[in-house]
Formats: sequence, structure tokens, C-alpha cells
Amino acid sequence: QMQLVESGGGLVQPGGSLRLSCAASGRTLSRYIMGWFRRAPGKEREFVGCITRNGGDTYYADSVKGRFTIFRDNAKNAVYLQMNTLKPEDTALYYCAAALSLGFSPAFYGYWGQGTQVTVSS
Repeated sequence: QMQLVESGGGLVQPGGSLRLSCAASGRTLSRYIMGWFRRAPGKEREFVGCITRNGGDTYYADSVKGRFTIFRDNAKNAVYLQMNTLKPEDTALYYCAAALSLGFSPAFYGYWGQGTQVTVSS
């Protein structure tokens, strides 16, 4: 069983930056494709981005492309989401998740963290 724990959320002003971390335990992270999702109040959970096992490829939702970057450190069993130029519409609960196959749907991901709140507001 894999446990995922997100951290790094908080309150930030529009235009600011945050880096979210996701620490894994129980399984070797390098076996998994890692994804980030978010759920805004009153909305469905949506794909933010994902990264392949060796970090060689990343994929992003159009809404965050060019502003968010996913990277991973398999030696530390961790994956990160660097968020720049944040907008109020980025306000959401952010989750990391692990999958054995590449996909952008939550259905591909078998392990999930509890989430960390990001609020973008002045």
C-alpha cells in the first residue's frame, strides 16, 4: 500500500508562486506515473498535470501550461508541483496521485493523497 502526503499549500496573492510537495511511502515512487489534480469548490476534480516514471515527459492541462511545472526526485520518493503566476481561479484543493499507466483521467490513478489547499486571493 502506498501513502501519499501533500504539503506546501497556503494563501498567496495573485501573481505569486507556491511549490507543492508530495511525499510517498510504502512503495517505490519510481514505479509510478505521478499526477496532480485539483478540485475547486463546486466543481469536479480536474487534471492538472502528470510526469512519467523517469521524469522525462510531462503533460499539463491547458489552463496551467506555461505556469505550472511538475518534477520528481525518485531518490527522495517525492514529486513536486511548482506553480507560478497564480490566479484566483487556481484556488482549489490539490491532490497528488499515482498510476501504473499514463492517463489524464482520475480513473487511471489508484493511490491518492488527502490534498493540500491552495487559495489565491488578494
